[in-house]
Amino acid sequence: MVSRSYMSLLEFASGDMLNFPQTPRTLPRVMTVPGIISDVDRGASSNEDFDVPSKIREKIIIVANFLPLHAQKDPESGRWCFSFDEDALLLQLKDGFSSDSDVVYVGSLKVDIDAREQEEISQRLLEEFNCVPTFLPPDLQKKFYHGFCKQYLWTLFHYMLPLCPDHGNRFDQMLWHAYVSANKIFADKVMEVINTEDHYVWVHDYHLMVLPTFLRKRFNRVKLGFFLHSPFPSSEIYRTLPVRDEILKALLNADLIGFHTFDYARHFLSCCSRMLGLEYKSKRGHIGLEYFGRTIYIKILPVGIHMGRLESALNHPSSSIKAKEIAEQFKGKKLIIGADDMDIFKGISLKLLAMEQLLLQNQELRGKLVLVQIINPARSTGKDVQEAKRETYMTTRRINAVFGFPGYEPVILIDCKMPTYEKTAYYALAECCIVNAVRDGMNLVPYKYIVCRQGTAKMDEALGIASASPRASTLVVSEFIGCSPSLSGAIRVNPWDIDAVADALNLAITMPDLEKQLRHEKHFRYISSHDVAYWSCSFLQDLERACKDHYSKRSWGIGFGLSFRILSLSPSFRKLSVDHIVSAYKRTKRRAIFLDYDGTVVSQASIIKTPTPEVISVLNNLCNNPENTVFIVSGRGKNSLGEWFDQCENLGIAAEHGYFIRWSRTSKWETNPIATDFDWKRIAEPVMTSYTETTDGSYIESKESALVWHHQDADPDFGSCQAKELLDHLENVLANEPVVVKRGQHIVEVKPQGVTKGLVAEKVLSTMISNGKPPDFVMCIGDDRSDEDMFESISTTSYSLCLPAAPEIFACTVGQKPSKARYYLDDTVDVVILLQGLATASNTKPRLGGCLMQLMVPSEGRMSTWDYGRLESSPTD
Repeated sequence: MVSRSYMSLLEFASGDMLNFPQTPRTLPRVMTVPGIISDVDRGASSNEDFDVPSKIREKIIIVANFLPLHAQKDPESGRWCFSFDEDALLLQLKDGFSSDSDVVYVGSLKVDIDAREQEEISQRLLEEFNCVPTFLPPDLQKKFYHGFCKQYLWTLFHYMLPLCPDHGNRFDQMLWHAYVSANKIFADKVMEVINTEDHYVWVHDYHLMVLPTFLRKRFNRVKLGFFLHSPFPSSEIYRTLPVRDEILKALLNADLIGFHTFDYARHFLSCCSRMLGLEYKSKRGHIGLEYFGRTIYIKILPVGIHMGRLESALNHPSSSIKAKEIAEQFKGKKLIIGADDMDIFKGISLKLLAMEQLLLQNQELRGKLVLVQIINPARSTGKDVQEAKRETYMTTRRINAVFGFPGYEPVILIDCKMPTYEKTAYYALAECCIVNAVRDGMNLVPYKYIVCRQGTAKMDEALGIASASPRASTLVVSEFIGCSPSLSGAIRVNPWDIDAVADALNLAITMPDLEKQLRHEKHFRYISSHDVAYWSCSFLQDLERACKDHYSKRSWGIGFGLSFRILSLSPSFRKLSVDHIVSAYKRTKRRAIFLDYDGTVVSQASIIKTPTPEVISVLNNLCNNPENTVFIVSGRGKNSLGEWFDQCENLGIAAEHGYFIRWSRTSKWETNPIATDFDWKRIAEPVMTSYTETTDGSYIESKESALVWHHQDADPDFGSCQAKELLDHLENVLANEPVVVKRGQHIVEVKPQGVTKGLVAEKVLSTMISNGKPPDFVMCIGDDRSDEDMFESISTTSYSLCLPAAPEIFACTVGQKPSKARYYLDDTVDVVILLQGLATASNTKPRLGGCLMQLMVPSEGRMSTWDYGRLESSPTD
């Protein structure tokens, strides 16, 4: 079996079923902010620079490996006949869309079409079914689907590593190229039917995980969703994939990525964190990943079933006839039902072993209990499938030989393609359903079983059941399948624990009737309200929400091949051009320059944290210009910064976020007079120590004014989790202390209130103004959250009101991310290049004694010699 089976809700043959009714329900519109309805189609963007349509005529393009079609060739006429596969998820999800939506399907047919017929077939399918076939060449189809998808990706996503040639197929570069080529063909077909970026594209499952890159490269603002129907493995498994980064980056070209369970989403987010360094944030119930200025949202919602389809099957005359036959065949016996594809992950043999153990431990059940195991046709071929099938038959024969007798077989295998009405009849009569998969994406068999046990009026009449009688059902489900979290009334089991599964089956069949009824009612309420229409409607609404900012930002494509991604920025947020700032620099005469240290002039990733000779040289060039006031503003301690910048005589330094300030090398360190009480350290340090002892790779940095807990060398997931806990813990124990607790990039810091980088900028600028040298050029560059205070301070109007003219202000963050800054630079290399440009543009003049100026110190009433812009401490500070 492959995970395409998760895309088929009923997995039955279509037979001659009647047309089934649509589930006429849409999701309620939810108000997320007072006065604002969270609907994209209720209004246009407020940004007047972009044309956002206020009402979208929805065209939804559904892309999957296979089209929701049956295809059969008439042997006499040789003409192909097509019909919709009513059991296909792709067809059923239309119920969640508005009735006027134009839905187009893109995918492959399940049959080979001669190349001479493909053009004519394509035209027919588009006109009659709104379907666009891909027609992969047979050799490519074999390598793509049966090779990379089935034999490698699918097994890996189900936690089966190819440790040896007899245990799975190892990575093959040729098969990977086939996978990429096939995805490109699918993307080309989508491009044939998409003619505007207002259209929605919904891509399904692991077969097409790199397709988002091809679409995003062609249409930067395409509204693109992806849903994974298989499990997403833990990072320990996923990172064994040689093309792990390529697939992750391709998925991040979608706007919304959907998973059945939180576990699958958590594994994906963990992979993004460990391999790409991306951290997710949760806001108002929505999980988002920031990626090059775009927010990729994560959707967690298990798919549902089509209630109308199942009820139609139950009402079919053949279903009632079959139900009577089953009731007569198993009269006086309790029936347990199992229905699985034949593959190594469905745990069929483990289920049989549990049945054997149950009969061994409970002799009174012999002759009274029957397990009917329906085996759907295998989705794949290979040695593993054949071995699983052989083991299933051997175990069944052994159980029947030991516990059976004439007229009684405890295990009945039905190994053939079963019509829909037969399966619904078995479901309706079984007292218990067991799904024992060792790993599965969703598995909707329990959902179908519950709905069939609820019954319909026609089925009740056929079985002689009063319509008002209470309904009951019991479920035994593996904890490793996607539907397990949503079935809170089921008995969850570890399929590998044979004894525990046997006990669960015994509990299920001996459970009091009232408890069975209560569990059934709980399940049926959930399943009937969370059907396939609810699922698809909810996904599309979240996709609309995820794409609402497409036209309020500017976007550029960057990168090559599968590393292509979109850089998306607001119109007011742009890269700081060296030419632009140099031009402003030359026009001005009184300049203030504030620079963060780590992550700004020295890379965060660098092991060597001391400034390079290049940085020292460029800072000296800037500081030696008498028209410049240059400050390094950092969270580091004063001793480190003072030692590292000892060669920069005229450089101002603000250490520990401004608790210590030195205006030049020859001046003394000033301390912030607000923070004098450090008794809080006796409370905070033991707490930090306990987290350090339990978090390998973390450590405490003790500063004179602050305590910092670092976790950049710890496990990314555990370190982040511990940081959140530590933040909450410190906020509680320090609630009555004059401190603030903040979380930064891989740190948690406790520092006194009133000590911020923003206050440093305010103090320097105010000093320049009071000295009669108001700044006409202010530049601030930083990369961390603490630098946002500086960006805000230099942009405030409180000091600019005292200025004869508004200064040129350049607030610049390092890296593309949400910021109060108007500009960005990509990395520390760009920062140094920009500073070199300014230094070159400086009209350097030699400083005599540090550029002496006569400044009046009002508090002392005398003239004193000071460095311009570097006022030493005075009683008024």
